[in-house]
Amino acid sequence: MQAANPRQGYILAICAYTCWGFIPLYFKAMEAFPPIEIIANRVVWSALIGSLMLLVWKHPGWWREIRENPRRMAILASSGSLIAANWLVYVWAVNNGRMLEASLGYYINPLINVLLGMLILGERLRPLQWAAVCLAAGGVVQQIWQLGSLPWVSLVLALTFGIYGLIRKRAPVAALPGLVIETWLMVPVALGWLILHGESVSVQPEFFGTAQSWWLIAAGPITLVPLICFNAAARHLPYTTLGFLQYIGPTLVLLLAVWVFGEQLSTATLTTFACIWAGLALYSVDIWLKSRQKR
Repeated sequence: MQAANPRQGYILAICAYTCWGFIPLYFKAMEAFPPIEIIANRVVWSALIGSLMLLVWKHPGWWREIRENPRRMAILASSGSLIAANWLVYVWAVNNGRMLEASLGYYINPLINVLLGMLILGERLRPLQWAAVCLAAGGVVQQIWQLGSLPWVSLVLALTFGIYGLIRKRAPVAALPGLVIETWLMVPVALGWLILHGESVSVQPEFFGTAQSWWLIAAGPITLVPLICFNAAARHLPYTTLGFLQYIGPTLVLLLAVWVFGEQLSTATLTTFACIWAGLALYSVDIWLKSRQKR
């Protein structure tokens, strides 16, 4: 396995979360399509473009390793199912005026990552990191309290992506080959849906060549680039650190929801925002102090 490179991991993680922070702009441009149709096209074009990338970006022996280890194929099938469910709920939330709930889901997700890192991977938190987690958790809990009901959109997004990230961190498969296999395993389901719904706009021959068809094709690279960065970063960083960096994404989503799409930002949401960023600042200070000690 490749040696960990924390600096590379930080750069890759920041790139991934920044891309995801702005991705609602893409889904808003596609809101004329049903969420399931967007996901079906997203799977097909991700598989095709990912395969082309794999031809250019060589990974010698990757297929032999997968073929000789069927268990890895089963692992990628489970991670692919989780990310597909995450995509579907996220697209539905964005196109139904629930971006703040989606943002809250990815605010909860780092706490899921910290919990999984401790319970499954045996990672341990230092005192400042514990303080950071408690601050962030306090902000999220009060936001859920203010909502007055179980935020199912937020919880589904947090759990599916948290478990997906854990599976991919532990899977002995490189980022790009793993993603290509994940998407190809989902292709039969996506094509089956498109065939059964022959009246869908994206299935009509005259659709291809229009501006909207290019937007759908763009779902491939828009999906692949941040996921490749994320999966590569997961191999270089502790899962708890990866989780805290994730606050970049939902913060950008929250700002888009309020400033661009006019969703209401309550005092409770501002309090959550302040608690989480205070926690992120504490966590960053701890990492900086630790790096100084090592030097």
